[in-house]
Amino acid sequence: MKKSLLPILLILLVSAVTAQKSEWYKGNLHTHSYWSDGDEFPEMIMQWYKDHDYQFVALSDHNIIAEGDKWKAISPDSLYQNAFKNYINKYGDDWTKFEKNSDGLKVKLKTLSEFRPLFEEPEQFMIFKAEEVTSYLDDKAVHMGAINIEHVIEPKEGATIVELIQNNLDAIKAQEKEIGQPVLQHLNHPNFTYAITAEDIKQLNGERFFEVFNGHPYVNNYGDSIHDSTETMWDKVNIAYHAMGKPLLLGIATDDSHHYHKFESKWSNAGRGWVEVRSRELSPNAIINALEAGDFYASTGIELSKLEFNGNELSIGIKSEEGINYEIQFIGVRKGSTKSEILKSTTTTNASFTIPEDVLFVRAKIISDKKKKNPYKVGDTEVAWTQPVSKK
Repeated sequence: MKKSLLPILLILLVSAVTAQKSEWYKGNLHTHSYWSDGDEFPEMIMQWYKDHDYQFVALSDHNIIAEGDKWKAISPDSLYQNAFKNYINKYGDDWTKFEKNSDGLKVKLKTLSEFRPLFEEPEQFMIFKAEEVTSYLDDKAVHMGAINIEHVIEPKEGATIVELIQNNLDAIKAQEKEIGQPVLQHLNHPNFTYAITAEDIKQLNGERFFEVFNGHPYVNNYGDSIHDSTETMWDKVNIAYHAMGKPLLLGIATDDSHHYHKFESKWSNAGRGWVEVRSRELSPNAIINALEAGDFYASTGIELSKLEFNGNELSIGIKSEEGINYEIQFIGVRKGSTKSEILKSTTTTNASFTIPEDVLFVRAKIISDKKKKNPYKVGDTEVAWTQPVSKK
């Protein structure tokens, strides 16, 4: 009897270890298609991301989900007419419904439920149902990602930027409660139209994520002489959040991809920014739970071989490339200070930082001298950001 139980116990032990093992998954949480103001069919976009070793993508068109009937008029420009021919050649006449007359070419877009089965594979690739909730106050644009939703969230209004953001944030959270599954909400490109300041974000209740990097050319990631960069905003907000006892704001990198046929810095192309998430599996709930736990980093190209925090020490390892130089900066805020500073810097590819008692929180920024291909700004090099952590 005891001998017969041994193999079963071994199987259970192996299964338990396997279940607890985590993997890194690469994903883009901000993607546009012909369903709103992107310039490509969603099938072609998903194929690009899958071919480029992404494991998940959120299709986040403006105030719409890829559901129902939508016909898209294709530009008469030969670039887009040829792109349509490529689409037909790839998926065939049976897949595509279109009309061509004196008014031009119109194509009926495929829904998420129709094209999802073409791409999704367990532990290989997953598509989030998502929306970019898009609203305005006068000439100020407020865009918010809502990831893993079930139905469209209508944009809310507000008398001030703070009220407008809070109303939309509350609407996203209300759907999360309604559908009974985690929904990731992130504040997009705060410096787009310079609509949102650190002071605005400080006043919000429940804001956990924002885009520290967005690949669209008009979003002003680096600020200007009178506006903070998104990184500076990040630390300013977290000084306030720490003082108020709120969870620290976490930073993601995204493409905000719109343009799939013209390539240079003045276009919003795919492949500029993403997140690497450590999760027990590739599923919507698991990925969002890992993001909410801060178990991820944002990147424009750098990969990490090690990212650990034991409650006291933050440790970083880089998957280094031959001939490329790196710098690891541990950036934090000392008690009583109103700004962040570089607390430690090293040009090694492995480094650790023990948080002293007088430091509120620390994050790491990893910088390389490798030029980014098709960058957000000409001259950009590849960078990665870890999430801020506090001493426990």
